[in-house]
Amino acid sequence: MKNGRYNVLIVEDQAMPAQLFKHFIETSDNYKLVDCINCASFAELYCVSKPIDLILMDVVTADGASGLEAANKIKKKYPKIKIIIVTSMPECSYIKRAKKIGVEGFWYKETNNDCILSVMNKVMEGQIIYPDKPLKVNVGLAKSNEFTDKELIVLRYITGGYSNQEIADKIEVSLNAIKKHISNMLNKTGFRSRTELAVRAREIGIVILDRDENDV
Repeated sequence: MKNGRYNVLIVEDQAMPAQLFKHFIETSDNYKLVDCINCASFAELYCVSKPIDLILMDVVTADGASGLEAANKIKKKYPKIKIIIVTSMPECSYIKRAKKIGVEGFWYKETNNDCILSVMNKVMEGQIIYPDKPLKVNVGLAKSNEFTDKELIVLRYITGGYSNQEIADKIEVSLNAIKKHISNMLNKTGFRSRTELAVRAREIGIVILDRDENDV
C-alpha cells in the first residue's frame, strides 16, 4: 500500500474487461493501478520489481499462458499478495484449483452479481470470496452440472485430442469404462458423435485441458 491506496496489477488479455477494471481502479480512492498486462507469464516479474498488493488475474491469457499457473508461482513466493481470479470460462476445475493455490477471490466476468470493486474491497479486508458453485451452462440438451466428475475428466481429455485408449491409460480404467462415459454424455446432451461433443464442449469452455495435466 502506498499513500493509503493498494497497488493493483491487472492481468487480462480481453480489451473490454481490462478497460472496465482500469476504470474502477482509477476512479477509486482505495486503489492505484500499477500496470495492465495481457500475459500471465510476466506477472511474477512485476511482483519482483514493483510493490503489488492485489492482482486481478485472468485464467486464459495471451500466448496461452495460464493465470492459475502464474498465481500458484506468485503465491508460493509472495504469499502476502492477494489474487482474484477473473474469468468468463465455466471450466469446472478452476474454482477447486484456485482454492488449492490459496487464491483469495474468484469472480465470473459476465454473470457475477457483485461488482468487481466490491469483491476487491472484501478481499483486501481479509475475506475469502468465491462463488457457491461453478458457472452453469447448456451443453446440448444437458446442463453442465449434470455431468459426473468422472465424465468431466474424460471430456477434458477428449477435447485435448486424446483417443479413448489413451484416456483409459491416463486415468487407469478400462477402455469399456471410457466408452460408457462417452455414451452417457452423448445420451445426456443429444449429440450424435464424440467429435460433436468435443467441439461443443471446447467452444463453451466447460472443460479446458491446459499444459498441467496433473491438475485434471
